[in-house]
Amino acid sequence: DLSATRVLTMNYIAGSKITKANPVVLADANAGELADELFRAYLHQVIIDGVFHADPHPGNVLLTDDGRIGLLDLGMVSVLAPELQDRLLHFLLAVADMHTDRAADLALEMGEHLDGYDESSFRRRIAQVIVDHQGATVGEVQTGRLMLEVARSSADAGVRLPNELTLLAKTLLNLDEIGRTLAPDFDVQASLRQNANELMIERMRRSLNSATAFSTLLEAKTFAERLPGRINRVLDSLANQELKLRVEMIDEGSLLDGLQKVANRITLGLLIAAAILGAALLMRVETSFRILGYPGLAMLFFLGAACGAVWLAVTIARNDEKTS
Repeated sequence: DLSATRVLTMNYIAGSKITKANPVVLADANAGELADELFRAYLHQVIIDGVFHADPHPGNVLLTDDGRIGLLDLGMVSVLAPELQDRLLHFLLAVADMHTDRAADLALEMGEHLDGYDESSFRRRIAQVIVDHQGATVGEVQTGRLMLEVARSSADAGVRLPNELTLLAKTLLNLDEIGRTLAPDFDVQASLRQNANELMIERMRRSLNSATAFSTLLEAKTFAERLPGRINRVLDSLANQELKLRVEMIDEGSLLDGLQKVANRITLGLLIAAAILGAALLMRVETSFRILGYPGLAMLFFLGAACGAVWLAVTIARNDEKTS
């Protein structure tokens, strides 16, 4: 009754703004663990709940008197569809781990192609943005800023990413700032990887509930009931010679002929290479038979190899002309 469209009433939380927290309370609470717990809480919202607080600026994050993190003002939240939850998580981890190809593939799956879309330009821009951050140290990497730059570069290349991704990137940008306020050396990427893996396992465990199992059993029951009738129809069609198979095959003859030509050319090329190698070795052998001052047998090998190479080139050129 105390909340309306323009008024949000929440329970009172005793504490101070995270950027002005009491150093004594902060030291007792272990700042690194607090930062990790904050990121875990947000990943839980994204992966498990499907709803996350989209405005965690320092004024909305408190350090309570008993050394815990408190979130205020849930006036801005983002709701994620189940299929988008998995994609956003994989995209977040790909960006955090600097996997350019994986991040580009996921962005293409989630994004909407606009006028002027160019895949090669898109992949090049994404790779450049991520590569520019690869040299940063643990304390310098800002996953939220990196995701925002990826979203901006995607739009420039004709791919519009979901609004939920942009909101998540802005949220992570604020969390990066809070995490470094609590612990300057806090490793955001390590926290994301560890907590994401644990929460994904928890999500999979929750998905294996009684309702899911019952639905699977119903589908199996329906399949078992319909299977005999379908088998009977197939057998009747087979007995009445009404069963037809549609098979699309390649021209095996042309394929084998082409492979044979390739094999012949490779074999001839190897023989020519062997002749050249043998001639090079024979150049060291001193004999009375010489041609132009060089060992005669070696020169004959070179001449044979040259003739074979010319003949092979002419044959290939003629075959290409006939094919065209």
